[in-house]
Amino acid sequence: MPTSRILSLSDGARPTEALYFDHVIPWLEREGVHCERIDASARSPLFSSRWRRSLWEGAHLLITRSLPIGWLRWVRRHRAQLGKIFYLLDDDFSAAAQDSTLPLSYRKRMQRAASRLQPAILALADEVVVCSDHLQRELQGVHSRVSLLTPSLIAPLPDLSHQTDTEITIGYFGTRSHIADIEAISPALQQLATSSSDVSLEIMLGKHTPQVLSELPRATVKAPLSWDDFLRYQRSHRIHIGLAPLLQTPFNAAKSWIKFMDTAAMGGVGVYSNRSPYSDLVSDGKDGLLVEDAPEAWFEALHYLASSPQTRLQMAQAAARKALAAGDPQVAREFWLARVQ
Repeated sequence: MPTSRILSLSDGARPTEALYFDHVIPWLEREGVHCERIDASARSPLFSSRWRRSLWEGAHLLITRSLPIGWLRWVRRHRAQLGKIFYLLDDDFSAAAQDSTLPLSYRKRMQRAASRLQPAILALADEVVVCSDHLQRELQGVHSRVSLLTPSLIAPLPDLSHQTDTEITIGYFGTRSHIADIEAISPALQQLATSSSDVSLEIMLGKHTPQVLSELPRATVKAPLSWDDFLRYQRSHRIHIGLAPLLQTPFNAAKSWIKFMDTAAMGGVGVYSNRSPYSDLVSDGKDGLLVEDAPEAWFEALHYLASSPQTRLQMAQAAARKALAAGDPQVAREFWLARVQ
């Protein structure tokens, strides 16, 4: 019989759940910890029914990012019968709500989460689990126990023989919350596209792709994928260089180094903004390049990698080794097991 239970009350943040918890479920189950995911966005909190009481009574709860008001009320009402409550967070909602570079609809959603939902979750949580040092420091002022758990590498690493290709692909796989970041380096991408006929650019922003980039020669714009589809795409697709620009904003300061893992999973070498979190992980010139904000610096870095296949291969190999070490799933396994035993 399981010695412990974790109910994951999901509000639909599948990437966050996958990177920090879902991948450890099979291992936790083998250790006697029963795990169950409940789609809180699709189901109402009817777990007070007598026939379901055996599921939730005494169980630990994992809340990721946010939770519908109805579920928050249910958790508050049954708090005394529940085990520990963990709040998993990978964004600074307050910073996002005030960031004028973000889409207005996104800022409004973050404002609601920051002003209404997050304070209620923080009041219920025994522990807050965050993805970055910055976010840990920010939340330590509002909660007594804030722990750091960096993202795991959840994809297998590919063979790197493609890195010696003469025709290369540069990839950007962000979300619309980072449009300003990719726009900031668009002059470098324009210059590279017009000076290098063997370089292709792939951007997964769909209709949100800045027009100046979608019109570049050899640019391919792909629609954003669902999380499961993206994982399948990541496992089968290869890039030579991955882009991870990150402007200096309060919202960006809370980000994790997940783009390092994404780039390694597709066999690429990353070019990263020279600031945290990437400057905390990347060894410049060895397993990636750290670049200042000036477009000419980005062009120089990209041109160097695009024209140096042997260097790319060596750096991709080093990046793969670092991804395996920094993203070791055993860290997350031990983290969660220690909390629910």
